[in-house]
Amino acid sequence: MQRWQTVQYELMPELRNAVGALTPKLEQVVHTLEWVRIEEFVRSTWGGCGRPELDRGMLANAYVAKAVLGLPTTAGLIERLAVDRALRRICGFSMWKKLPGESTFSRAFAEFAEAGLAERTHAALVRETLGSRLVGHISRDGTAIEAREKPAKKVGAPAGAPMKAPETAPAVAKKRGRPRKGEIREAKPGKLVQQQGKPLAQLLKELPRDCDRGSKCNAQGYKNSWNGYKLHIDTADCGIPVSALLSGASMHDSLAAIPLSLMTAERVTNCYDLMDAAYCSSVLREHSRSLGHMPLIDHNPRRGEKIEFTPSEAQRYKERTQAERTNGRLKDDFGGRHIRVRGNAKVMSHLMFGILALTADQLLRLLT
Repeated sequence: MQRWQTVQYELMPELRNAVGALTPKLEQVVHTLEWVRIEEFVRSTWGGCGRPELDRGMLANAYVAKAVLGLPTTAGLIERLAVDRALRRICGFSMWKKLPGESTFSRAFAEFAEAGLAERTHAALVRETLGSRLVGHISRDGTAIEAREKPAKKVGAPAGAPMKAPETAPAVAKKRGRPRKGEIREAKPGKLVQQQGKPLAQLLKELPRDCDRGSKCNAQGYKNSWNGYKLHIDTADCGIPVSALLSGASMHDSLAAIPLSLMTAERVTNCYDLMDAAYCSSVLREHSRSLGHMPLIDHNPRRGEKIEFTPSEAQRYKERTQAERTNGRLKDDFGGRHIRVRGNAKVMSHLMFGILALTADQLLRLLT
């Protein structure tokens, strides 16, 4: 509240005197930049030889402003900075020097994506605002992210190419169909079982990250397909995104539950984990309890009888609508539908700038 009052009653009047009237969106940009302080997390890559690089803090502020204003392209951001003196001053650019070109913005964005700038800034913001509080519910969900790139090709020999002789004896292929009478086949552990006990860094490394073809049923039961990725988000019951990760579109939602829960546990303390029927698994329930949480997962009957929630659990499960609101706001208001970059790292960076802006906006809503 003290930070909000300082910005509202001290910084805003000075900006109005310097650049004129501010629109509500520009005021939102000012509040967002003050909350996230992204320039403090920028790492310089200049080694001291050659021409010094442009201040990356200004460029990072510009990308946060791009997410707040909902600008779809970097060219549109540069054009807005050229004609809007107030936005130019807010982001920190000089009023009498020429703006950097689009190539400079693109190189800086590639550096931000490689260094995980938006991810580190968001993690620090969540720890600062929610780290000392007890969060009641964490709602977990995945949403489709359409990208302008082709699905990655599967690793293998090209069509028509002769197969090379293997240097070692090939592994025995698994037989198809039902086992014969008296035949015993070794059961292979599921992917969720294989994830148990592994550290977070290894789990994140093993997740499929390349662009892929995905399919998912929407709330109305219709099947949608897309090329791109899938964004998995943990949302607190106050509407603040706590953690997020990006995977290939074909990966099942349940495979992101354990890595997400470990990321969230490092940042906040919560009581309940709310998930839909896609996460229905005894492994995920046991993992949630091992973290000291109470799992509330919608039961998937799988051709059996559905187990309903108790009245109290059903009332708590209604909090999971926060996940749907977060997905919708990210896509509609903070650039989640305007993916113009390619590659997992850059797409994740673009989405995390939007999540940063969404987090700051939600904090402002809670204050006011």
